[in-house]
Amino acid sequence: MAMDLTPLKRYRNFRLLFTSGLFSYFGASVIFITLPFQVKELTNSYWAVGLMGMVEIVPLTIFGLYGGVLADHVDRKKMIWATEFATMIATIALLLNAIQERPNVVLLFVITAIFAALSGLKRPSQDAILPRLVSHEDLPAASALMSVRWQVAGIIGPSIGGVIITHFGARAGYLTNTVMLILSLALLWGVSAVPPLTQRTAPSLESLMEGIRYAIGRKDLLGTYIVDLAAMFLAMPMSLFPFWADEIGAPWALGLFYSSITIGAAIVTLMSGWMLNYPHHGKAIVIGALGWGIAIMAAGFTKSLPLIIACLIIAGAFDQVSALFRGFIWNQSIPDELRGRLAGIEMLSYLLGPLGGQARAGGMAALSSLRTAVIGGGLMCVGAVALVASVMPKFRTYDVRTNEFAVEQAKIRKNREIS
Repeated sequence: MAMDLTPLKRYRNFRLLFTSGLFSYFGASVIFITLPFQVKELTNSYWAVGLMGMVEIVPLTIFGLYGGVLADHVDRKKMIWATEFATMIATIALLLNAIQERPNVVLLFVITAIFAALSGLKRPSQDAILPRLVSHEDLPAASALMSVRWQVAGIIGPSIGGVIITHFGARAGYLTNTVMLILSLALLWGVSAVPPLTQRTAPSLESLMEGIRYAIGRKDLLGTYIVDLAAMFLAMPMSLFPFWADEIGAPWALGLFYSSITIGAAIVTLMSGWMLNYPHHGKAIVIGALGWGIAIMAAGFTKSLPLIIACLIIAGAFDQVSALFRGFIWNQSIPDELRGRLAGIEMLSYLLGPLGGQARAGGMAALSSLRTAVIGGGLMCVGAVALVASVMPKFRTYDVRTNEFAVEQAKIRKNREIS
C-alpha cells in the first residue's frame, strides 16, 4: 500500500516544515560525506575517520538532553530556526578553511563537535513539533513523510555530493550545504509559532530527570532505545565506506555506498501504507533490527560491488521498518508536556548509536580487517537484539490498540482537537 500524503495536503505548517527539511537534509547529506572524505584525504587514517564519530558523542549527549528540556519550554519553531542559522555559520567556517593551501585538520574535528551540539539542540524540537502540527490520527502518516524527506535527501545528497567533492573538492561540498541552509531558513520563517501548551518553569536538571525517569519507568519505551542503540553501535559500517570502496577497486562508487542504505529505507517508506494498520509495533521493531544486522553481515562476505550494494539496500529497508515503528510509539504514546525531553533521549538513541558505531567499526578494522569489522558487527547486532527482545516482553509485545499509554494519549489529543 502506498504511503499516505494527507498531512501534506491538509496542513500548511507541515508542508513548510517538510519542504524546509528537504533542503537542510540534502545539505547535511553532502556534509556527511564531505567531512570524512576530507579527513581521509588529509590523513589516510582509519583511526582519524573513526574519531570523527567519537568527537560528536559528548556534545551530542550534553546538548541533546538539554535540547530536549528546552523543547518543552520554548517555541519549538524558533529553536529549529536558530540552530539551523548557527549551522550555516559553522559551514561557512569549513568553507573558508577548505580554500586554504593547507586546511587545518583540527578545525574539522572542532566544527564536527559544534555540528553535534547544534544538532543536539535542534533535533528534540524538530521531533517534538510534529504532534502540534497535525491531528492525532494523521501522526503515523506524518512520521512516514518526515522520514521520506530525509531519505530523498539522503539518496540524492551522497550521490550528487560524491560527484561534487571528487571533481571539485571539499570546498564545493561546504558551499552546497550553505546554499541549502539558506533555502531551508527561508521556508522555516513561514512556519507558525509553536510555544508550550502550558506555562512552564525555567529549564532545570529536575525537569530533565523527570523525563529520564519517565523513559526508564516505561519498559515498552525503554526497549525502543536499547534496540536502536545496540543495532547502530554494533553494525553501523559507514566510517568504512571510503576504505571499502577502495578495497574493491571502485572509489567512484563512494556515493553509491552512502546512498544504498537510504535507498532501502526510501523503498520501505514509499510502501508504508500497510504500517498504519499494523498494531504489533514492538514485534516489527525487533524484526527490523534483526534484519539490519543479518544484511550488514552478509555484505561483509562478498567482494562484489553489486552484491554489497544490494545487501546495504536490504539493510536500509529493515532498519527503516524498525525506525518507523519506533516513531509511531514515540509520537502516539508520550504526553506533549514530556515530548521534548523524550525526543532528546530518542535523539541520543538514534544518533549516538551510529556515531559510536563509526568509532567501533574504524577501531575494529584497524585492529583486525575491514571485513572482520563488518561481519563481526552484524553478528553482534543480531545477538544483542535477540537478547533485548527476550528479556523485555512489554516492549516485544507492544500493541497500539491495547497499550495503556497509547490509548490514553489518543483520548487526550482527540479531546484537545474537539475543544
